[in-house]
Amino acid sequence: MTYKMIVLDMDDTLLQDDHTISERTKHALLQAQEQGVKVVLASGRPTYAMWDTARELQLADYGSYILSFNGANIFNAKTKELLFKSTLSPETVHRLYDLSKRENVGIQTYVGDAIVTEQDNPYTQIEADITGLPVEIVEDFKAAVQEPVVKVLMLEEGPFLAEVEKTLKKELEGELAVYRSKPYFLEFTEDGVTKGSSLSQLIEKLGIKREEVIACGDSYNDLEMIKFAGLGVAMGNAPEDIREAADFVTESNMNHGVAHVVEKFIL
Repeated sequence: MTYKMIVLDMDDTLLQDDHTISERTKHALLQAQEQGVKVVLASGRPTYAMWDTARELQLADYGSYILSFNGANIFNAKTKELLFKSTLSPETVHRLYDLSKRENVGIQTYVGDAIVTEQDNPYTQIEADITGLPVEIVEDFKAAVQEPVVKVLMLEEGPFLAEVEKTLKKELEGELAVYRSKPYFLEFTEDGVTKGSSLSQLIEKLGIKREEVIACGDSYNDLEMIKFAGLGVAMGNAPEDIREAADFVTESNMNHGVAHVVEKFIL
Protein backbone atom coordinates (compact mmCIF):
# COMPACT_ATOMS: atom_id res chain seq x y z
CA MET A 1 0.00 0.00 0.00
CA THR A 2 1.18 3.50 -0.87
CA TYR A 3 0.23 5.83 1.96
CA LYS A 4 -0.62 9.45 1.14
CA MET A 5 -1.22 10.81 4.65
CA ILE A 6 0.01 10.24 8.19
CA VAL A 7 -2.06 11.71 11.02
CA LEU A 8 -0.35 12.26 14.36
CA ASP A 9 -1.55 12.87 17.85
CA MET A 10 0.90 15.21 19.58
CA ASP A 11 1.33 14.64 23.31
CA ASP A 12 2.83 11.24 24.17
CA THR A 13 2.84 10.33 20.45
CA LEU A 14 4.72 12.74 18.18
CA LEU A 15 6.20 14.62 21.12
CA GLN A 16 8.62 13.27 23.67
CA ASP A 17 7.91 13.74 27.36
CA ASP A 18 9.59 17.17 27.31
CA HIS A 19 7.21 18.22 24.48
CA THR A 20 9.92 18.21 21.81
CA ILE A 21 10.21 16.23 18.56
CA SER A 22 13.23 13.95 18.31
CA GLU A 23 15.62 14.75 15.46
CA ARG A 24 15.10 11.30 13.99
CA THR A 25 11.33 11.77 13.93
CA LYS A 26 11.54 15.27 12.50
CA HIS A 27 13.90 14.12 9.75
CA ALA A 28 11.63 11.21 8.83
CA LEU A 29 8.54 13.41 8.63
CA LEU A 30 10.28 16.01 6.47
CA GLN A 31 11.44 13.23 4.15
CA ALA A 32 7.89 11.88 3.94
CA GLN A 33 6.59 15.31 2.99
CA GLU A 34 9.28 15.63 0.33
CA GLN A 35 7.76 12.47 -1.17
CA GLY A 36 4.32 14.09 -1.24
CA VAL A 37 2.86 12.54 1.92
CA LYS A 38 0.60 14.83 3.94
CA VAL A 39 1.54 15.11 7.62
CA VAL A 40 -1.49 16.10 9.69
CA LEU A 41 -1.48 17.03 13.38
CA ALA A 42 -4.54 15.84 15.32
CA SER A 43 -4.66 16.86 18.96
CA GLY A 44 -6.96 17.68 21.82
CA ARG A 45 -4.94 20.86 22.16
CA PRO A 46 -6.37 24.27 21.24
CA THR A 47 -5.24 25.42 17.81
CA TYR A 48 -3.02 28.10 19.35
CA ALA A 49 -0.95 25.39 21.06
CA MET A 50 -0.29 23.51 17.80
CA TRP A 51 1.16 26.17 15.50
CA ASP A 52 4.74 25.97 16.81
CA THR A 53 4.89 22.25 16.04
CA ALA A 54 3.25 22.84 12.65
CA ARG A 55 5.93 25.40 11.84
CA GLU A 56 8.73 23.09 13.01
CA LEU A 57 7.48 20.39 10.64
CA GLN A 58 6.95 22.94 7.83
CA LEU A 59 3.32 21.92 7.33
CA ALA A 60 2.49 25.21 5.63
CA ASP A 61 5.22 24.67 3.04
CA TYR A 62 3.74 21.29 2.15
CA GLY A 63 0.07 22.38 2.26
CA SER A 64 -0.99 20.25 5.20
CA TYR A 65 -3.59 20.51 7.96
CA ILE A 66 -4.30 20.73 11.69
CA LEU A 67 -7.15 19.01 13.53
CA SER A 68 -7.40 20.78 16.89
CA PHE A 69 -9.73 20.44 19.89
CA ASN A 70 -10.06 16.69 19.17
CA GLY A 71 -11.28 17.41 15.65
CA ALA A 72 -13.71 20.20 16.49
CA ASN A 73 -11.62 22.51 14.29
CA ILE A 74 -9.90 21.77 10.98
CA PHE A 75 -7.34 24.33 9.79
CA ASN A 76 -5.39 24.65 6.57
CA ALA A 77 -1.83 25.13 7.85
CA LYS A 78 -0.79 27.13 4.78
CA THR A 79 -3.68 29.60 4.53
CA LYS A 80 -4.82 29.36 8.21
CA GLU A 81 -8.34 28.99 6.81
CA LEU A 82 -10.80 27.37 9.21
CA LEU A 83 -12.41 24.57 7.20
CA PHE A 84 -14.63 23.15 9.94
CA LYS A 85 -15.78 24.28 13.37
CA SER A 86 -17.97 22.60 15.95
CA THR A 87 -19.07 24.25 19.19
CA LEU A 88 -21.07 23.67 22.35
CA SER A 89 -23.80 26.14 23.28
CA PRO A 90 -23.57 28.07 26.57
CA GLU A 91 -26.61 26.12 27.77
CA THR A 92 -24.79 22.83 27.16
CA VAL A 93 -21.71 24.10 28.98
CA HIS A 94 -23.85 25.21 31.93
CA ARG A 95 -25.41 21.75 32.07
CA LEU A 96 -21.96 20.17 32.10
CA TYR A 97 -21.02 22.48 34.95
CA ASP A 98 -23.98 21.20 36.96
CA LEU A 99 -22.98 17.63 36.19
CA SER A 100 -19.41 18.32 37.31
CA LYS A 101 -20.72 19.54 40.65
CA ARG A 102 -22.92 16.47 40.98
CA GLU A 103 -19.97 14.17 40.21
CA ASN A 104 -17.56 16.17 42.38
CA VAL A 105 -14.97 16.85 39.68
CA GLY A 106 -13.32 20.01 38.37
CA ILE A 107 -14.32 21.67 35.10
CA GLN A 108 -12.69 24.05 32.63
CA THR A 109 -13.14 25.41 29.13
CA TYR A 110 -11.56 27.92 26.76
CA VAL A 111 -12.83 31.48 26.42
CA GLY A 112 -10.81 33.56 23.99
CA ASP A 113 -7.17 32.64 24.49
CA ALA A 114 -7.51 31.62 28.14
CA ILE A 115 -8.37 28.52 30.14
CA VAL A 116 -11.35 29.37 32.34
CA THR A 117 -12.08 27.58 35.61
CA GLU A 118 -13.48 28.44 39.03
CA GLN A 119 -10.78 26.74 41.06
CA ASP A 120 -7.10 26.39 40.31
CA ASN A 121 -5.91 22.79 40.47
CA PRO A 122 -2.91 20.73 39.36
CA TYR A 123 -4.70 19.37 36.28
CA THR A 124 -5.53 22.84 34.97
CA GLN A 125 -1.88 23.75 35.48
CA ILE A 126 -0.85 20.71 33.42
CA GLU A 127 -3.10 21.93 30.60
CA ALA A 128 -1.63 25.43 30.91
CA ASP A 129 1.90 24.03 30.72
CA ILE A 130 1.04 21.92 27.65
CA THR A 131 -0.80 24.64 25.75
CA GLY A 132 0.98 27.79 26.90
CA LEU A 133 -2.40 29.41 27.59
CA PRO A 134 -3.02 31.53 30.69
CA VAL A 135 -5.46 30.38 33.37
CA GLU A 136 -8.30 32.72 34.31
CA ILE A 137 -9.87 31.95 37.69
CA VAL A 138 -13.48 33.17 37.70
CA GLU A 139 -16.01 33.43 40.50
CA ASP A 140 -18.94 32.24 38.39
CA PHE A 141 -18.18 29.70 35.65
CA LYS A 142 -21.63 29.97 34.06
CA ALA A 143 -21.44 33.76 33.95
CA ALA A 144 -18.04 33.51 32.26
CA VAL A 145 -19.41 31.29 29.48
CA GLN A 146 -21.98 33.29 27.51
CA GLU A 147 -20.82 32.38 24.01
CA PRO A 148 -20.32 28.98 22.33
CA VAL A 149 -17.09 27.14 23.19
CA VAL A 150 -15.32 24.37 21.32
CA LYS A 151 -14.96 21.84 24.15
CA VAL A 152 -15.17 21.32 27.91
CA LEU A 153 -12.91 19.27 30.17
CA MET A 154 -13.69 17.67 33.52
CA LEU A 155 -10.70 17.00 35.76
CA GLU A 156 -9.85 14.55 38.51
CA GLU A 157 -7.41 11.77 39.33
CA GLY A 158 -7.59 8.86 36.90
CA PRO A 159 -9.45 6.01 38.63
CA PHE A 160 -12.17 8.32 39.95
CA LEU A 161 -12.59 10.05 36.59
CA ALA A 162 -12.84 6.69 34.82
CA GLU A 163 -16.00 5.99 36.83
CA VAL A 164 -17.39 9.44 36.04
CA GLU A 165 -16.71 8.75 32.36
CA LYS A 166 -18.82 5.58 32.48
CA THR A 167 -21.70 7.43 34.12
CA LEU A 168 -21.69 10.43 31.80
CA LYS A 169 -21.13 8.45 28.59
CA LYS A 170 -24.32 6.57 29.34
CA GLU A 171 -26.24 9.67 30.44
CA LEU A 172 -25.14 11.85 27.50
CA GLU A 173 -25.23 9.21 24.77
CA GLY A 174 -26.53 10.72 21.54
CA GLU A 175 -26.02 14.25 22.87
CA LEU A 176 -22.26 14.72 23.31
CA ALA A 177 -19.00 12.96 22.49
CA VAL A 178 -17.36 11.94 25.78
CA TYR A 179 -13.84 10.50 26.06
CA ARG A 180 -10.63 10.81 28.06
CA SER A 181 -7.54 12.27 26.41
CA LYS A 182 -5.40 11.64 29.50
CA PRO A 183 -6.29 9.73 32.66
CA TYR A 184 -7.15 13.02 34.38
CA PHE A 185 -8.88 14.81 31.43
CA LEU A 186 -12.46 13.90 30.47
CA GLU A 187 -13.40 15.81 27.32
CA PHE A 188 -16.76 16.82 25.86
CA THR A 189 -17.42 17.93 22.29
CA GLU A 190 -20.44 18.00 20.01
CA ASP A 191 -21.94 14.57 19.40
CA GLY A 192 -20.21 12.77 16.56
CA VAL A 193 -17.17 15.05 16.58
CA THR A 194 -13.94 13.11 17.05
CA LYS A 195 -10.51 13.03 15.49
CA GLY A 196 -11.83 10.17 13.35
CA SER A 197 -14.88 12.06 12.07
CA SER A 198 -12.82 15.13 11.19
CA LEU A 199 -10.21 12.98 9.48
CA SER A 200 -13.00 11.48 7.39
CA GLN A 201 -14.11 14.97 6.35
CA LEU A 202 -10.58 16.03 5.50
CA ILE A 203 -9.67 13.09 3.28
CA GLU A 204 -12.96 13.43 1.42
CA LYS A 205 -12.02 17.04 0.58
CA LEU A 206 -8.57 15.92 -0.57
CA GLY A 207 -9.66 12.85 -2.51
CA ILE A 208 -7.62 10.49 -0.33
CA LYS A 209 -8.94 7.04 0.54
CA ARG A 210 -8.99 5.86 4.15
CA GLU A 211 -6.85 2.89 3.08
CA GLU A 212 -4.14 5.41 2.15
CA VAL A 213 -4.03 6.93 5.66
CA ILE A 214 -1.88 6.08 8.68
CA ALA A 215 -3.03 7.38 12.07
CA CYS A 216 -0.85 7.25 15.20
CA GLY A 217 -2.02 7.83 18.77
CA ASP A 218 -1.68 6.77 22.36
CA SER A 219 -4.95 7.51 24.15
CA TYR A 220 -8.72 7.12 24.14
CA ASN A 221 -9.39 10.29 22.15
CA ASP A 222 -7.23 8.75 19.39
CA LEU A 223 -9.22 5.54 19.21
CA GLU A 224 -11.70 6.66 16.52
CA MET A 225 -8.97 7.79 14.12
CA ILE A 226 -6.89 4.67 14.83
CA LYS A 227 -9.89 2.53 13.91
CA PHE A 228 -10.77 4.72 10.89
CA ALA A 229 -7.37 4.79 9.22
CA GLY A 230 -6.16 2.17 6.79
CA LEU A 231 -3.26 1.59 9.16
CA GLY A 232 -4.12 2.39 12.77
CA VAL A 233 -1.01 2.65 14.93
CA ALA A 234 -0.80 2.63 18.73
CA MET A 235 2.28 3.88 20.51
CA GLY A 236 4.22 1.48 22.68
CA ASN A 237 3.33 3.68 25.66
CA ALA A 238 -0.43 3.45 24.95
CA PRO A 239 -2.78 1.60 27.33
CA GLU A 240 -3.25 -2.08 26.56
CA ASP A 241 -6.79 -1.68 25.17
CA ILE A 242 -5.61 0.99 22.71
CA ARG A 243 -2.77 -1.26 21.57
CA GLU A 244 -5.19 -4.15 21.09
CA ALA A 245 -7.44 -1.99 18.87
CA ALA A 246 -4.59 -0.97 16.56
CA ASP A 247 -3.30 -2.66 13.41
CA PHE A 248 0.29 -2.05 14.45
CA VAL A 249 2.05 -1.17 17.70
CA THR A 250 5.17 0.95 17.32
CA GLU A 251 7.87 1.99 19.78
CA SER A 252 7.11 4.48 22.56
CA ASN A 253 7.14 8.25 22.13
CA MET A 254 10.50 8.26 23.93
CA ASN A 255 11.96 5.73 21.49
CA HIS A 256 11.15 7.46 18.17
CA GLY A 257 7.90 5.54 17.68
CA VAL A 258 6.57 7.83 14.94
CA ALA A 259 9.88 7.75 13.09
CA HIS A 260 9.77 3.95 13.19
CA VAL A 261 6.32 4.01 11.49
CA VAL A 262 7.39 6.48 8.80
CA GLU A 263 10.58 4.56 8.04
CA LYS A 264 8.80 1.19 7.93
CA PHE A 265 5.64 2.07 6.00
CA ILE A 266 6.46 5.21 3.99
CA LEU A 267 10.19 5.62 3.40
